[in-house]
Amino acid sequence: MKRNSHRCRRLMTALLAAMPLLGGLCGVQAHATTITDMAGRTVEIPHDVHRIILGEGRLVYALAPLEREHLFDRIVGWQGEFRGADTQSYDQYVARFPAAARIALIGKTTADTVSPEKVLDLHPDLAILTVSGHGPGASSELVNQLTAAHVPVVFVDFRADPLRDTIPSMRILGTVLNREAEAREYTDFYQSHLTRITRTVATIPAQQRPKVFIEMLAAMRESCCHTAGKGNMGAFIEAAGGRNIAAPLLPGYIGDIALEKVIASDPDIYIADGTKGPKAAGPGLRMGADVSPELARSSLKMVEDRPGISTLRAVTDGHAYGLWHAFYDSPYNILAVEVMAKWFHPDLFADVDPERTQKELYEHFLPVPQTGTFWITP
Repeated sequence: MKRNSHRCRRLMTALLAAMPLLGGLCGVQAHATTITDMAGRTVEIPHDVHRIILGEGRLVYALAPLEREHLFDRIVGWQGEFRGADTQSYDQYVARFPAAARIALIGKTTADTVSPEKVLDLHPDLAILTVSGHGPGASSELVNQLTAAHVPVVFVDFRADPLRDTIPSMRILGTVLNREAEAREYTDFYQSHLTRITRTVATIPAQQRPKVFIEMLAAMRESCCHTAGKGNMGAFIEAAGGRNIAAPLLPGYIGDIALEKVIASDPDIYIADGTKGPKAAGPGLRMGADVSPELARSSLKMVEDRPGISTLRAVTDGHAYGLWHAFYDSPYNILAVEVMAKWFHPDLFADVDPERTQKELYEHFLPVPQTGTFWITP
């Protein structure tokens, strides 16, 4: 009996010692991964996460190239601004993934509408939030309660300084989702296209760079002009070889300037952005999924015809363009940079083809081949 007892103990000891090796052979990792997120926070992430909360619904733009056909397998809750701010894209995703319509709403379109209680009731094992935007920030009550409940919270960002933060944000998402290979593939695609633009722009003298004004959500507010300063869409303008007239006029990356300031600056190029669909009511640029080029172009003409805007030299000279607003908070922003480069310096970027880049993005990285119009010329 004693001999059998000793044998059993030795067998159990051997089995316990072999468990880490067996786990590795089976592809199971018990340890957590430590990452530093875009808010500078050190976070431990379990190897496999199964229930994910999105602080902003539009984070699906970033998850799509990583999760692809499994995009909605792990999302259990999200904020509701996606379906309101980009209704057509939301509808296209629901048509492809009916489960998207059943994801729990944790809030509406602003951080103060997010309910920590609703989030905790969903029993998440990961929350992905954004440093800047419409969702809860690093000092929010949601983060405090999730931290107290030992739910890891990770911050990424595509909004404030997108050309600096897109690649590290995608790498962070690749790590926490266990999609490192997919993240590497996307960031390689992104970096190669961005480098093609910035390398050429670096050779352009400042005086040869056009003055550019972008009106964000054009004509949707009572007064002009909502725009981007140092960062956000303004970063796209600078990267594409333009001079953003709002950069010295705004203290932050997004804000409002007076129409008189725009007129006095006399921009060479005017860009309107919007994200309204074919069925949307009220003024604004029709742009994005399900929008035809004809509808986009006619809505751009209505935006241009407003008092003050219609008198801009950029408009009267035929240098007014339309762009999808959602590029301002999306890892697909490389398309906006390529498009702007073509508008600003058509001769230097004659071989750049944003439509081909978009086709590569849709066919190779995204599970939903969106149809629509995402930029337009007069």
